[in-house]
Amino acid sequence: QVQLVESGGGLVQPGGSLRLSCAGSGSIFSPFTMGWYRRAPGKQRDLVATVTSGGSTNYADYAKGRFTISRDNAKNTVYLQMNSLKPEDTAVYYCNAARNTIFTTYDYWGQGTQVTVSS
Repeated sequence: QVQLVESGGGLVQPGGSLRLSCAGSGSIFSPFTMGWYRRAPGKQRDLVATVTSGGSTNYADYAKGRFTISRDNAKNTVYLQMNSLKPEDTAVYYCNAARNTIFTTYDYWGQGTQVTVSS
């Protein structure tokens, strides 16, 4: 079982930056693909970025060039650095840990952290 706790959300002005953190516990962190997802008001949850156990990253088009995902396996933590924030980035941001084995699929979620971009 993996527990994920996000932090770092808040209110920021357009053009500002935030760094989200997601601390994992309860299992070995490194084999999991870690991801950030978000749910804007009235919309479905969608992908922001992922980073595999090997360090390969994938970003949603709107995140490319503005957001950076990274992980520190020694600290069991994944980060999302968000720059040049826009009002449309306002959402609840969720951390995810996923892993597929020949026996089962693991899929864990944090409780979410609110990001509000507004002047």
